[in-house]
Amino acid sequence: MNIYGKTLNELENYFENLGEKKYKATQIYDWLYKKRVSSFDEMTNIKKDIIKKLKEDFVIEKPTIIKKLSGKDVYKYLFELTDGQKVEAVLMVHDYGKSLCISTQVGCNMGCAFCESGRLKKKRNLNTDEIVTQILLVEEDLNIRISHIVLMGIGEPFDNYENVMAFVNIVNCNKGIDIGARHITISTCGIVPKIKSFTKEKLQVNLAISLHAPNDELRSKLMKINKAYPLKEVIKAVKEYIEVTNRRVTFEYIMLKDINDSQKCAIQLASLLKGINCYVNLIPYNETSHIEFKKTKESSIMEFYDTLKKHKINVTVRREFGSEVKAACGQLRSNYEEGI
Repeated sequence: MNIYGKTLNELENYFENLGEKKYKATQIYDWLYKKRVSSFDEMTNIKKDIIKKLKEDFVIEKPTIIKKLSGKDVYKYLFELTDGQKVEAVLMVHDYGKSLCISTQVGCNMGCAFCESGRLKKKRNLNTDEIVTQILLVEEDLNIRISHIVLMGIGEPFDNYENVMAFVNIVNCNKGIDIGARHITISTCGIVPKIKSFTKEKLQVNLAISLHAPNDELRSKLMKINKAYPLKEVIKAVKEYIEVTNRRVTFEYIMLKDINDSQKCAIQLASLLKGINCYVNLIPYNETSHIEFKKTKESSIMEFYDTLKKHKINVTVRREFGSEVKAACGQLRSNYEEGI
């Protein structure tokens, strides 16, 4: 088992079961996440018999960076996992900090029509350690400290719920990577039962909903998940989440030319979200060679933005991070797999 997949509490239980003091778990976390060692032998304040036991029970392993692309304020990574599967992460430099968008699955079964990730179907969930080590690898490669994490890469985070919750525990732990809960965002396409489970966690982690359409007819065409969990159910679950947590929710809305970018859609979206403590993040579409959707022109995005503003909806337009790094989610992986 990879030790990067263990929460602090789990390691404390491990040491107590060995008849050792649980503070040794904190020492291990310090070596892993503060000093960033790559072997148990480097843990010089841990007794040799414990080191021997750790080697028997755990490994310290990270994926391999097999491709890296860079553009203005953006770096995109392709990682190879120990079984040969591949996932991506994207580091974006904002004025508020360095944000890493990471993957939670190898492929995705949600099948959103506009998404490159879902074109290559889900192979498996990522283990907790495989999510955690994406952060460590990028920080190590660029010699930086990542300030924000977004679970919006390849995969549906709530389709890998238990591993994602363990990941949040590890990265938020002040003995671990120590990224504040309010600097962590989990994005879901709308798996209602898991939104309800997440509500019960009562975390300060941000919730984002991939919406992308203001009505069921259009959303069902773009996102298969809407047939299982239509907008009425998603919005109800979001309202319950806000009531319990008092947290504002983000609605992600990819702008697709002549599909969901009309003034009619903007008015419908404003009506759908009226009175909800939220903001809408309008996302310029990253075109790919495999999918026919096109990017909405900037002037139309701003007209859509203005309409939402007039209807008292908080809205932002996501800054674009160059197509030169194959920024579409899953694009670098699929091109690599297909030899492009």
